[in-house]
Amino acid sequence: MRILHTADWHLGKIVNGVYMTEDQAIVLEQLFEVIEQHTPDILIIAGDIYDRSIPPKEAVELLDQTFTRLIKSFNIPILVISGNHDSPDRLQFGSQLFRNHQLYIESKFKQPIEQLTFTDEAGPVHFYLIPYFEPADVQAFFPEQKIHTYQEAMEAVIDTITTTMNPNERHVCITHAFLAGGMESESEDRLSMIGGSPYIDVDIFKDFDYVALGHLHQPQKIKTEHVQYSGSLLKYSFSETNQKKSVTLIDMDSNGLIDYQQIPLLPKRDIRVIEGYYDDLLKQSIYPATEDYLHISLLDDGQLLDPVSQLRKKFPNILRLEKKLKQSSLGLGQLERVKQRKKLSEVELFEAFYYEMTDERLTETRRNIVTNVINQLTKEEREQ
Repeated sequence: MRILHTADWHLGKIVNGVYMTEDQAIVLEQLFEVIEQHTPDILIIAGDIYDRSIPPKEAVELLDQTFTRLIKSFNIPILVISGNHDSPDRLQFGSQLFRNHQLYIESKFKQPIEQLTFTDEAGPVHFYLIPYFEPADVQAFFPEQKIHTYQEAMEAVIDTITTTMNPNERHVCITHAFLAGGMESESEDRLSMIGGSPYIDVDIFKDFDYVALGHLHQPQKIKTEHVQYSGSLLKYSFSETNQKKSVTLIDMDSNGLIDYQQIPLLPKRDIRVIEGYYDDLLKQSIYPATEDYLHISLLDDGQLLDPVSQLRKKFPNILRLEKKLKQSSLGLGQLERVKQRKKLSEVELFEAFYYEMTDERLTETRRNIVTNVINQLTKEEREQ
């Protein structure tokens, strides 16, 4: 069976104030070309279809056009789950009707997990659709267990699947999660760390023949070839400038063994970082003009009079312009604090902010109040 694995479309994404909808439409055209050329049996979209719970109308229209064309032009099942950016209710709308056209959308966590079975010449292949969930979502279905972390939640979910799996048949898991060992970038929203780590151990998925993941934007395998992130369709931050975007094509044989290839996607406008002296940047022989989205880092020491106006005549899509700070200008202590802050949970960040503002530590009672507020806001955002 041939499976085309994609994820993290983030339709409606804004990068440094610029809507990416036109760029997304262009790269989705390439997706159609990939399907025409490689004729997959199944198309997977592993979450984060939209970039936020209430997407702009242009993003909704683009998804409508894309799904309509996929259904009308290609007679293949399309398996879709929600990600942490999606609104489960909005993505679920019309899903029962879409099933008549082989478009299967699973956006709300429930029990039992949605299982879809498709058959090739070697027999059945079972697909398990696990949309993004918070640990509290899973706890509601397993009141007899104590579930506080993503690891505990995923263990409970996978256990309900593996106990009914026929080991002589083939099984594919589709989910949106952060597996330990994965390489992240700045454009991925941090998953909630209330109550513990957001990471999940890859060994939980050892009984599946393939695991199609969404969330991390860099195409990558986690520990083994049968567990993979397809990555996002486009670069969505300057931290992704060195990544090569692609979709993942999986060929699964009768024994569940896979052969895969990453098929590159080429954007109309790349996202790049360039650095140089102001006068050099204006020279065509050194830096050719481009419409790419740019972060320009100036090396000049002295003051420059409105450099962005002149540079934009040559580079119209400058998204960020800054002077490069010398490493020595930041103390080692400050750099270490910045690194540590990135590892803090929402509650821990608030505790640090509270201490800086009041010079007092957050009491346990107030910490519980903050935790409940953050939990409620996370839940409301997901339900919008």
